[in-house]
Amino acid sequence: MTNDILQKVEKYDELVQQYHALDGKIDTLLHNHQGYSENMSATAMQEYRSLARERNEVFNAMRAMEQVLFPDD
Repeated sequence: MTNDILQKVEKYDELVQQYHALDGKIDTLLHNHQGYSENMSATAMQEYRSLARERNEVFNAMRAMEQVLFPDD
């Protein structure tokens, strides 16, 4: 495996770990509010939305990296 590919795989792995960490924070936040965003305070809702946006950005970066690692030939 070339050094370039190895670096890309490591970056992808970092993104996957970030995604799972953010997803876990969202799960915890929901769990602390009986599983419903409707039960959240304004501050908790703001945190929830921020985490969700960040998770979406990481997800999009993962998909972009997948296209680099596994191009359609």
